[in-house]
This record gives sequence, C-alpha cells and structure tokens, in this order.
Amino acid sequence: MLRRLALGAALFALAAGAAAQPFPTKPVTLICPWPAGGSTDITMRALAEATAKYLGQQVIIENKPGAGGTLGAVALLNARPDGYTVSQIPLGVFRVPHLEKTAYDPLKDFTYLLGVSGYTFGVVVPADSPYKSFSDLVAFAKANPDKIAYGTPGANTSLHVTMEEIAWNQGIKWVHIPHKGNAPNMLAILGGQVNAAADATGWGPHVDAGKLRLLVTWGDKRTKRWPTVPTLQELGFGIVSNSPYGLAGPKAMDPKVVQILHDAFKKGAEDPIHLAALEKYDQDLWYRSSEDYAKYARETFAAEKATMERLKAQSK
Repeated sequence: MLRRLALGAALFALAAGAAAQPFPTKPVTLICPWPAGGSTDITMRALAEATAKYLGQQVIIENKPGAGGTLGAVALLNARPDGYTVSQIPLGVFRVPHLEKTAYDPLKDFTYLLGVSGYTFGVVVPADSPYKSFSDLVAFAKANPDKIAYGTPGANTSLHVTMEEIAWNQGIKWVHIPHKGNAPNMLAILGGQVNAAADATGWGPHVDAGKLRLLVTWGDKRTKRWPTVPTLQELGFGIVSNSPYGLAGPKAMDPKVVQILHDAFKKGAEDPIHLAALEKYDQDLWYRSSEDYAKYARETFAAEKATMERLKAQSK
C-alpha cells in the first residue's frame, strides 16, 4: 500500500510538473494564407526561422492559399487558443466581411499579437510590352474596353480593389484575373496569360532580371530599389496603398502566452534574417504592439466599410 501511495504521489508530481512547464513546449504553427514560393511566403519563412531562436521552439509555416488571403483567419476559428497556431493577417481580412458573409468577425474572433510589415505594390508588364508607362496602359485601356486583362493575387485584395478604383475614376473597363497568390500571378504575367499584373514585390527579381517592366508603385514615395519609377500619387491618381499586415491567434488566448509570442516575434521581426528578406522585397518593418495592432484592426475594419460603401455607390 505504501509503495502504491508513493508511486501515485510520484506520478502526480510528474503530471503537475508537466502541466506547469512554461509555454511553448512544442513547435508553433504560423499560417501563411498565400502559396509557397511567393513574396509573403518567403518573408514569413524568414520570420519563422528568426523567431525560433527567441521562442525556443520551431515555428512551422503552413500554407493556406486562396480566398484573397483570408483562409488563415478562417483556420483560427477552429484552432485552440493555446498559442500553438497563429496566422498572418492581411488587410483583406478586414475588407471581405463588408463584401460577403464570412465565418469570422475580425473584431471578436482573434487575439492580435503584433504588426509586422507592409507591402510595396506596383504594376508590371512583360519587358516586350508596348506599354512603356502606366499612362500608356491606362490610355489604351480607356480607348479599348475589356482589351486589357490584369492579374492580382486574389479577388478583393488591396491590389484588386485599387485597380478597380483606378478603373472607375478613369472610366476604364478592364478584365480582372484573380489568382491564389503572388507565385501563380507571376507565372501568368511571365507566361503571357495577362497583359499586366498588380502585385507586391514578388515581381522584383523578374524586373531586375529584365523580364518584366515596372510601370508604377503605390507607396507615398518612390522606392529605394526602383527610384526612377513614379508613384500613383505622382501621376495624379491620388492613391496610396501599402496594405500593412501582422499576426494574430484565436480569441481568448492567455495574456501570458500572448506576451511570450509577441516578444519572440518582435525579436524575430527585428532579426537580420527577417530584415534581409524584407529588404529583398522592398518592405519596411511596421511594428505595432498587441494593443496597437488591435486598435489598428478596429480602425481599419471601419475604414474598409466606408471604402466599400463608397465603391458600391460609385458602381451604380
């Protein structure tokens, strides 16, 4: 009997010790809601590699492309709030609920961890395209309705919405070809399946290699890497778009776990491994604390509602 009691006490102590082990005790999954090989996938993998050094566990990338980058948010609905599943949150997560019914509510269903970066967007055409400038492309599209097909990384992404806003403002009718991310969008433009592609800087290596021509970028100033290329704002379109993104987990996460993830991912984001990946795609660090990123989510959700209502009114 004494031996049994001693064994039971020992097993209880082991179980209690295991339960008391600090987070994390196993790898963390980071969902990238874009295809493998694209610019977001590459920068997320760099972030995962860097963060693992500070978290003490591997950070494993799981790709869930499609639905304009919102499948990561959907996956969080069924994930346990234990900190072992987080996702990149692109701006489309705050836009799509204003366009269609979604399974998630961005104000109630997520725990926001931190802001990470934002994209440099631009429009590219094949190097042998007759369009030497964005004005050339717009002029031809205006004079030839439905003759220009442009690709984006997905319907209702910032790329799609901005191209349609340009079309409305300029009286253009062009054809949108959505893809499941940057990688297939680049295959389409390189293969001649579309006349132009609006995307983040996954086109950068192809521009530098002379395969694609960059016509315009969408930031508030010219890029460091392509300083001769004008912005939409410079050309008189009055648009700036860079689509900041961050990371979130399921709702109701333990604040202590949130802090651990925030601290590790912040150090990972500032690590040379991740910064080099951002530099490759002309992206800037966009750090926001958990509290500030949650505030950004609320403000952006409201701003996207106003934008979608305005575009719907214009299209009538």
